[in-house]
Amino acid sequence: MAGALEAAAVIGSAQTATEIAILRPDSGPVEIIAGPDGGIWFTEQHGDRIGRVTPCGGLAEFDLPSPGSFPRGIAVGSDGNIWFTELTGKIGRITPAGAITEFTLPGGVSEPIEIASGPDGNLWFTEYYNRIGRITTQGVVTLFEVPTAASAPRFITSGPDGNLWFTESGADRIGRITGEGVISEFVLPPGTQPLGIVTGPDGNLWFAEYSANRIGRLTVSGSLTEFPIPTANSGPSVIAAVAGNLWFTEFAANQVAQISPAVSITEFGVPTPGGGPFGISEGTDGDVWFTEFAGDRIARIRIKMSRPCTRVVPSRPPR
Repeated sequence: MAGALEAAAVIGSAQTATEIAILRPDSGPVEIIAGPDGGIWFTEQHGDRIGRVTPCGGLAEFDLPSPGSFPRGIAVGSDGNIWFTELTGKIGRITPAGAITEFTLPGGVSEPIEIASGPDGNLWFTEYYNRIGRITTQGVVTLFEVPTAASAPRFITSGPDGNLWFTESGADRIGRITGEGVISEFVLPPGTQPLGIVTGPDGNLWFAEYSANRIGRLTVSGSLTEFPIPTANSGPSVIAAVAGNLWFTEFAANQVAQISPAVSITEFGVPTPGGGPFGISEGTDGDVWFTEFAGDRIARIRIKMSRPCTRVVPSRPPR
């Protein structure tokens, strides 16, 4: 797909993030989402745990029943529970109270990566081995094959058109799947490696181009525009809509950034050297929350004037 390449205005900022250290080291927090209970929930890929942090800094961690499960993607279901993927072939569900149920996926070799809540009330997830899955809140699974071989589906999101949209990091494509399982694909420029994707406040699809060091914007009709990131080789990874703007992590540059639909880019450094910011989400407090995969931290950038509490939780010094 031939797309327009536009320059984004660059705005510097000295604002920094506040960090909360995870209780147990080498946990590898990866994805994060605002929960229905007011907490911010995240997966600990190396720790086999699901974590929860409150806007005031209170932290809880829940061990998964299956050792070596490698939890990855996370989403809020229509049933008010938190759903997550396990790279070892399961979809998990945890209630706000911490009760965990696991569902084993059918179809042989399976590696579910990311998950999102669909407009049909089901959870939709990507499988690295070329499938898109749908699971009901009762645990009934249906799998759909992606037409392009070795496409390596990664992130998935509910689109503005009532369909699900997903990135194909191995094939440089953006995919769209209807509620009935019909898949369409949009070809991106070579060497893009799209990862995170989200519906923006402007009604378009926004996604991170990890290898191309750009942010892409795609209309539902397939019109593509790309915006270069000012920091070279920044490794843009996950993108989220927060308070009318788009925010994304720069894993390789140890930064998070804001891009407005207008379009301008503001970048923020992560306090911990080598923190490795990855997952990002709007919190229940309206602020920006993100994980530091290598730094074993959860971090927040305040963008709201209101403050839910005054408690300060110190972060541990870098190892």
